[in-house]
Amino acid sequence: MFSRRLFLKSSAVAMFGTSTAPAWLSRALYAAGAPSPRKKILVAIFQRGAMDGLNVVVPHGEKAYYSLRPNLAIPRPDGTADSAVDLDGFFGLHPSLNPLKPVYDAGHLAIVHAVGSPDPTRSHFDAQDFMESGTPGVKTTGDGWLNRALAPEKSGSPVRAVGLGPELPHALRGHNEAVAIGSLNDFKVRDTRGASAFENMYESSHDQVLNGTGREAFDAVKRVQAVEKNAYTPAGGARYPNGKLGQGLLQIARLIKANVGLEVAFTDVGGWDHHVNEVGAKSAVGQLANLLTEFGQSLAAFYTDLGDRMNDVTVVTMSEFGRTAKENGTRGTDHGHANVMFAMGGGIKGGKIYGDWPGMEREQLYEQRDLNLTTDFRDVLGELVQRRLGNPSLASVFPGYDQPKFRGLIGA
Repeated sequence: MFSRRLFLKSSAVAMFGTSTAPAWLSRALYAAGAPSPRKKILVAIFQRGAMDGLNVVVPHGEKAYYSLRPNLAIPRPDGTADSAVDLDGFFGLHPSLNPLKPVYDAGHLAIVHAVGSPDPTRSHFDAQDFMESGTPGVKTTGDGWLNRALAPEKSGSPVRAVGLGPELPHALRGHNEAVAIGSLNDFKVRDTRGASAFENMYESSHDQVLNGTGREAFDAVKRVQAVEKNAYTPAGGARYPNGKLGQGLLQIARLIKANVGLEVAFTDVGGWDHHVNEVGAKSAVGQLANLLTEFGQSLAAFYTDLGDRMNDVTVVTMSEFGRTAKENGTRGTDHGHANVMFAMGGGIKGGKIYGDWPGMEREQLYEQRDLNLTTDFRDVLGELVQRRLGNPSLASVFPGYDQPKFRGLIGA
């Protein structure tokens, strides 16, 4: 039965261009265009490649930071365009993230420093897999934390869980409904005449597996097409950058505003593995600065575009691990340990840096080379899952992690 169902679904999905509609798309109860009740929404962003958190949220009050990074350190805040944007007298944002300062000041952006996975691996593949599965050190977990965070539903929106990209990310794999969308425009049936005949074939079949498979797939496509065909102008003068992250968040914003029943969304952006030329002669020039420019503009545009809808939406960012405290010989950094996470939007008690700062003196570093970890990433995600998505069963979302240490990111 499983093999047959998988084959049938794969055959149906082949019509949808670069998009995939896996086995757990929802029932026909959510016909195209029918509004879904508003729920809290969690948007997860993965920064693939191991972001240099020390140059993203700069510990400009840490003397050792400057001695370890004579060429890469972001200058202390002095009001110039290339210096850190001060947050609390000790930490500051990379200057390319200046668009996020108003969000922080408004209390809607929180930052967690010295956070990450307790697993010591410096393998990109393994570390990303551990974070998406939510089970550090365990390579056999087939489903993902974001899928397990969803409450099981026998009927629901066909797009309650969306991954932006051609394939479903590990974080969204599992028994609950989820769909991968390369783009709203691409998520369609190309040959409408053939598709109509194919859909009729499914509907007229007396085979329950065949009938259900076709209905599920077409329901998802119809719901997305109903969103895509309507012209969209971001609100509040928001301008999304043209890169992958900006356009991904634009599409998520469209789904949110269309009230299609979205509950969780996942998108990613790569390019953070900066062993060489991480930064140029000025702090606002170089590979990291270019990525952070898009990152900051994308989050700021999303925040502005959604306006009051941000009360229902929480965004969380993560990267598989940080980078070495000391710069290397090629004006870059190598694979490290602890990193930084952002949480933005509804319910967030922002305007604050969370976490226990471990210090950067040699004896304070992890293995005398990396920023030490003081907050487990599951503490951050777990608090959002429980207090925003309303799922109290964290033991099932993060197996083997039954004593989370919440940081108080969510307001009463």
